[in-house]
Amino acid sequence: MEQRAEPEVNESPARAVTQREPLRAKKTPTDTRPRPARAPSIIVGLVIAAVAGLSIWYLVRPQPLLVQGEVDATRFDIAARVDGRVGEIPVERGQNVAAGAVLVKIDNPETVAKHEQAVAAKIVADAQLANIKVGTRAEVIAAKKAALERAQASVVLAQKTYDRTSQLAEHGNAPIARLDQATDSLHESQRAVDQAKSAYEQAVNGYTKEEHEIAEASVGKALADIKAVQSIIDQMVVYAPVPSQVYKRNVEPGEYVSPGVPLVTLIDLNDLWVHFDLREDLVKSLKVGDRYVVRIPALADRRITVEVRLIATKGEYASWRATRATGDFDLRTFSIRAYPVEKVPELRPGMSAYVDWQQRK
Repeated sequence: MEQRAEPEVNESPARAVTQREPLRAKKTPTDTRPRPARAPSIIVGLVIAAVAGLSIWYLVRPQPLLVQGEVDATRFDIAARVDGRVGEIPVERGQNVAAGAVLVKIDNPETVAKHEQAVAAKIVADAQLANIKVGTRAEVIAAKKAALERAQASVVLAQKTYDRTSQLAEHGNAPIARLDQATDSLHESQRAVDQAKSAYEQAVNGYTKEEHEIAEASVGKALADIKAVQSIIDQMVVYAPVPSQVYKRNVEPGEYVSPGVPLVTLIDLNDLWVHFDLREDLVKSLKVGDRYVVRIPALADRRITVEVRLIATKGEYASWRATRATGDFDLRTFSIRAYPVEKVPELRPGMSAYVDWQQRK
């Protein structure tokens, strides 16, 4: 049999020893790097806590009560007391006018004619009064005196005729009818004397006291008629009552207007206030003279101090309806006027105003 040759083992003694030694776990070197800091975790925790706290505070904090008001001002609707056509309007919308400035001129020829008639009637009444004050003319007195003397002469003649006729009739030399005729003539002459004497005395004495009073009353009536028509003419020119600004021109030249129709609307910018409609549960803590600050959004949220000068005596309407579930009652609304303590030239009617009612003091 053939014998196989074993392969030669060419290994170094050191390797053989190594292979025969048991394997040992390698030691891990110690990690000497710095551990990360815990600060970010702390910051995140603080942020979460702050957010939670703010959320809880927002939920439990009292809600602000914002009350909205509106700036208002005195308004004038200027009207005339006469009718006619608008002749001229010398003002424009937005124009500032002074007190006494001409706003509208009205034409009314009929009223002007009535004024001329009243003036003529006054002249006639003055002439009649002057005539009465002068008294009876001397020529009239002389004529009345001559008429009296003629009447007296007629009486003398009638008396003589009556005497002669009466004597003849007593002796039967004249008929009774002739005597009756002479008697009538005598009586008629005597009555004529009485009338002439009264006329003469009237001429001498002049007009009576009553006639003087009537003439004076006629003059007064004519003067009153002139004043009445003149007052209407004065109303044909409409003036501004106070310094203000023209808000509207309601008519144009040539239009026919009636008494009482607004012609021009004015706004007094010197009399501004902030108007609030407050529920009655908010008014109970308010009194005249209180001051608080309001914000005006139109003036870049400018803060203005206002003073309460008017609280309505009576509530107007219910601004909040009660629900049947709670059993509450309707709350009435009271009108409040608060005037700016200091003048604000930029303030205009119609601007909104806000105030936090709980933080107003």
